[in-house]
Amino acid sequence: MKFLHTSDWHIGRQLHNQSLLEDQKHVLLQLVEHARQQQVDAVIVAGDIYDRSVPPSDAVALLSEVLNELVMVLNIPVIMIAGNHDGHQRLAFAAQQMTTSGLHIIGPLTQEIQTITLKNKNNEAVFYAIPYCDPATVRVIHDCDASTHQQAMEVLLKQVHNHDSKGLAKVVISHCFIDGASESDSERPLSMGGADRVSADIFTPFNYVALGHLHGPQFKGESHVRYSGSILKYSFSEQHQKKSVTLVSLNENGQASTELLPLIPLRDVRIVEGFLEDLLSLGEVDAHHEDYLSIRLLDTHAILDAMGKLRRVYPNVLHLERTGLMKQTQNPVLLRDHVKKAEQDMFKDFFSQVSGETLSDGQLSVLQSTIENIHKEEG
Repeated sequence: MKFLHTSDWHIGRQLHNQSLLEDQKHVLLQLVEHARQQQVDAVIVAGDIYDRSVPPSDAVALLSEVLNELVMVLNIPVIMIAGNHDGHQRLAFAAQQMTTSGLHIIGPLTQEIQTITLKNKNNEAVFYAIPYCDPATVRVIHDCDASTHQQAMEVLLKQVHNHDSKGLAKVVISHCFIDGASESDSERPLSMGGADRVSADIFTPFNYVALGHLHGPQFKGESHVRYSGSILKYSFSEQHQKKSVTLVSLNENGQASTELLPLIPLRDVRIVEGFLEDLLSLGEVDAHHEDYLSIRLLDTHAILDAMGKLRRVYPNVLHLERTGLMKQTQNPVLLRDHVKKAEQDMFKDFFSQVSGETLSDGQLSVLQSTIENIHKEEG
């Protein structure tokens, strides 16, 4: 049996106020193509389908388009669970009615963990869908005293242990934070103070564990306890991650093997460092000049409208850091002459852009005198 494991689509997300919907559609259609080419028996989405509990209408439309391609056109069953970003009740709207078509949506946690048995010509497996839930929810539904995510997950997994799968492989789908796994800046904490961590050991008895929440593809503990990672880079801290969807194969003994199928973004997310003039020259010939960029400028002098200048060659600069200027200002013995020179350079640049001319010697003398008088008054 083969299935795709994916998670953390975050449809509707923005990066520094830039909509990523076009980028998300680009990679989700690649995911659909992977499913078609690999002739998988199912697609598993381990939570955070949307980026917020009340998604925008265009995000809902994109999800509908992708699910229609998978379920109705390719006839591939889809199992998706709610993550901590999703509105559980909204995501699960009409879920019971859609099950007959092969779309299994698990929103709010229920007293009995939902099990879905899937089969192909040669094999069968049981999938246990555990949506994201905090300890308080587990306490109420299961009438227990779980106070941490670890204790809550142990209560839920006890059902999986006790369920008679009739010898079939057990695949757990969960949205949680495995202790010791690598995180990034774009993941919303599940709780404060480390109480959101769950040990990888409690998942090892199962044949495969399809996890969501952390955005870097990785496994923890055993290779079959795995995060697929997000479909896109959702922060600049993820610039070195290679995004993918995980192809999982279960043999006749229930052993899982995995392969990462790449997702190629429409625009990459990169951090670029350099001097302004060098970056402007590079942007003229950069084949990937439309990538989403965070720029770190090394120039130590003031620059008028640095962002505007950069966006002429790199239209999707989303963040700018003046690291060179910051290093200079962090020097406790910075001389006042350096400050004056930076102010002079900035005004000369401004005057040149507005008037199209350079300052004359007389104008420069007036400027210097004015700056000195201002500093005397401030002193």
